This record gives sequence, structure tokens and C-alpha cells, in this order.
Amino acid sequence: MRDVVIVSAVRTPMGSFLGSLSSVPAPKLGSIAIQAAVERARVTKDQVQEVYMGNVCQAALGQAPARQATLFAGLPMSTICTTINKVCASGMKSVMLAAQALQCGHQDIILAGGMESMSNVPYYLKRGNTPYGAVTLQDGIVHDGLTDVYNKGFHMGNCAENTAKKFEITRQEQDDFAISSYKRSASAWQNKEFQDEIVPVSVPTKRGMPDLVVSEDEEFKRVNFDKFRELKAVFQVIYFFLSTNL
Repeated sequence: MRDVVIVSAVRTPMGSFLGSLSSVPAPKLGSIAIQAAVERARVTKDQVQEVYMGNVCQAALGQAPARQATLFAGLPMSTICTTINKVCASGMKSVMLAAQALQCGHQDIILAGGMESMSNVPYYLKRGNTPYGAVTLQDGIVHDGLTDVYNKGFHMGNCAENTAKKFEITRQEQDDFAISSYKRSASAWQNKEFQDEIVPVSVPTKRGMPDLVVSEDEEFKRVNFDKFRELKAVFQVIYFFLSTNL
């Protein structure tokens, strides 16, 4: 078995839901990270033999999202591409598959990662005759990303509620942890801890206007600590699991 090393690791900033990156689909975001990772690794694009990219919510993205991201990044058509869907572990599974292929000597240079844009996930409408009266739309994020198919659509947030109940994690403890997480993120950005791993994203704006350049994570700057502890629970009122604690 061969040793495997990571020679480059890059990510785009993380945008808020329906925030500054909401107009950029996942394959485009993935392509920006891929291109930067290749450049920083100091290899040529045609040296990358294979690409694994994790992607969960694929509705309306078009065929083969990993291949889209690879070609948008300028890698050749001959590059082998595979899209991985293992829900939250999709990106990690991509890295694992890449490492295994390298260990076994199947390839010499592989790029692996994950890409997602929840802001671009559509609502679903069942095909068929439209009935008279109200029409029901289904949120693709909830249906494909957050609910258990085998337990009558049991939501991931309810799993967190069960965990909080089992281990007696209080609302106060969750709030304290979430607040400290926001503050640590802000401190890390202030101290330029993420500077070396970020590649900025240029977002087209109105015609004639310069692109919006997003170079920092977005969500940590939007929190209001004064109202934090007054937020209503998202799922079960008893255990107080909040959107800020997700």
C-alpha cells in the first residue's frame, strides 16, 4: 500500500442561506475550489487523473454535478469524475475513496471534496394532472437532505432533540455553546486563521456594476446576541433546539 499525502486544501467562503452566494449553483462553487486547489498544489490540470465530489441536494443541477465542476474548473474532458451522495458525509466519503484509490496505486493524483448550495435547492411538485384547488409543494432541502425516509419523514432536528433529552443537555448549555461558536469564528477571522484556505468568489451583479467579491464566511456576522436567548424552539418546545444551534 502506498502512502497518501494532501498537498492542497481550499474552500470557498460559506454563505448564509439565501445570502450573497445564493445565485451561484453548487457545481460553480465547486469549480472555483477545484481550480484554486490545483493551482496551489502546483500541478497542471491535466495531471489530475480523477475527481470525487460529494453533493447531496442534486435536484435541478443537471447531469453529473462533479463532472460539471471539473470541466468548469478547466480540467480536461478525459478526467474521470464521480459524484458521491452519502448525505452529510458525502465530502468525507469522497476523500476516503480518493485515498483508497491512491493507496492501491489506481491513480497518482486525485482531487476530492464536496459542494453544496442549499439556497439553490428547488421546491418539488409531483408530475401529473394538477388538481382543482390548492397545490402542495415539497421543500427539496427537507425531503432530500434532512428527513429520514425509513421513519415517516423524521426530521434531523428531532434527532438532535432526542440527543438533548437523552444526555440532559439544557437550553442554556446549547445557547452557551452556540454563542461561543459564533465568537470563536469571529475571532478566527479577525486573526486571519482561515486566510490560507479561502478562495474568494466573484458574484455577478446588475449589468454595468462590478462583481460582488465574497471573501469571508457570512453567517457569523449576522448573529444578534441580544436576541439569542429569546428565540423560539424550531422543533419540540420541551428541549429548545434552535436554528442558531444547528
